Amino acid sequence: MTIAGFNGVDGNGNYGPCGKHNIEKEAEKLEPCTKAARDVYAPVSERCCTVMEKKLKNPSCLCAIMFSRTAYNAGIKPEVAVTIPKRCNIRVRPVGHMCGGVKAPMVRLSVLKTTLYEQYQLCG
Repeated sequence: MTIAGFNGVDGNGNYGPCGKHNIEKEAEKLEPCTKAARDVYAPVSERCCTVMEKKLKNPSCLCAIMFSRTAYNAGIKPEVAVTIPKRCNIRVRPVGHMCGGVKAPMVRLSVLKTTLYEQYQLCG
């Protein structure tokens, strides 16, 4: 049953947040966004924006991807990853959508950058 859950289906034949799709494989499709999802100052590639726009059609799947083992192993920071749609200037995005305790930003990106910088200073 555990393996089936990773493939997007629970043991009862119900689909997961990405439907029939394997969350880890879906996470691999966001590889062009890796740098931008680690660092709020990193430029976001056009390819990343294209892939992200497609993934935004299912915010629950995108949320599952952000907290996947693949994303974790890649060093993705969910609090930074949720800023990518805004950084891509994607007009239709799930503003305020909760995802594992991280809310899609409603604040200006400059506020987030300042907050992340302050957190870095406290840790550094």
